[in-house]
Amino acid sequence: MTRGEKVKAVFRVASGNFLEMYDFIVYGYYAAAIGRAFFPSHSEFATLMASFATFGVGFLMRPLGGLVLGAYIDRHGRRAGLMLTLALMGLGTFTLAVTPGYATIGVLAPLVVLLGRLIQGFSAGAELGGVSVYLAEMATPGHKGFYVSWQSGSQQVAVVFTALLGVGLGSLLTPEQMNAWGWRIPLLIGCFIVPLLFWIRNSLAETEEFSQRMKHEKRPTAGTIFRTLLEHWGLVLLGMMLVTMTTVSFYLITAYTPTYGKEVLHLAGNDALIVTVCVGLSNLFWLPIGGAISDRIGRFPVLVGCCVLALLTAYPAISWLVSAPSFTRLLVSLLWLSFIYGLYNGAMVVYLTEIMPVKIRTSGFSLAYSLATALFGGFTPLICTWLIHVTDNRAMPGLWLSFAALLGLIATLAVRRRAAPAERADGVSIV
Repeated sequence: MTRGEKVKAVFRVASGNFLEMYDFIVYGYYAAAIGRAFFPSHSEFATLMASFATFGVGFLMRPLGGLVLGAYIDRHGRRAGLMLTLALMGLGTFTLAVTPGYATIGVLAPLVVLLGRLIQGFSAGAELGGVSVYLAEMATPGHKGFYVSWQSGSQQVAVVFTALLGVGLGSLLTPEQMNAWGWRIPLLIGCFIVPLLFWIRNSLAETEEFSQRMKHEKRPTAGTIFRTLLEHWGLVLLGMMLVTMTTVSFYLITAYTPTYGKEVLHLAGNDALIVTVCVGLSNLFWLPIGGAISDRIGRFPVLVGCCVLALLTAYPAISWLVSAPSFTRLLVSLLWLSFIYGLYNGAMVVYLTEIMPVKIRTSGFSLAYSLATALFGGFTPLICTWLIHVTDNRAMPGLWLSFAALLGLIATLAVRRRAAPAERADGVSIV
């Protein structure tokens, strides 16, 4: 595959990942309006908590999706799995976009929304793993970190696109119109994007590494894949801890930011969305740099350095923000956390593909990533909302991120201890 063909392949495979993140971010941005439409209550806090709980419950399906769809991808190929995950994601988006509100169909409304979130979560459980493994297997030797970083890069494009769309809608529609029906527009746009993404991904070729392996090895059964996962449960657990730092950081500085800025810090709604645009662009800048640096000096020093930085600075940065909330302080503090997230994730995602045994590369990656998202990252908006409520400390999101960084640091050190240093062809240690 030539360099030009590789660039086209990166675009094709990452395009579906854009939709997966777009749908999740849209829900996070408009959680308050969605809560009023489907989970009405006399308490604004209860409504918001119900909405974020539904946002988070979709993540509970991710481990099941990572297990089932990940095994499907390891058995039937990267291309087939990526087409399937895209179809399921499109179905979940359509369900959320067209369901009438509670005032129209009563209790059926939140149940249908919940079903849509579960379908989205099931699909997303293997989408990230499928994309990451595909990029790792088609990457130029010595540049895996850089190539795989574009999996997360496509997510940042979704963050920027969604935030800009929110700024535009906020300028054209009144707050009353946004709460009544305007929040549906981004979901409907997601539905219209699905056919285009199917057309783009349809031309995707299977990775040469997988094709060559299937010529010389017997195609693994689902039972074989599940048994291998069980044998390596400790590695999957450490992988989950590695991902926790990534997924908590990401949902804190993107999906939760509009609600945090508006509902907690009482800043203008568009101010928080503009900050989110800047954070998405910052993430997009730092992710490939983090991957490229890890290609040069190894994954370990990048991962440890970023975890230590987050441990030392996350809570002070958010405390500084809440001491005198403003657009400038929100922007500065989140850009700092974006820098840490971008470098860490640029190294972590490719690292996760490298430490997983080849026969369970997708399912192991997907299960580890999904568990972290289900148990920690996906519930970050809910957990932060609850922590602020019970402690009356608006800086608690920084403490939650510090906890995630501690898990990432422990996992990085543990993987280093249990594995002999593996080296790439150019002699740089990946462990």
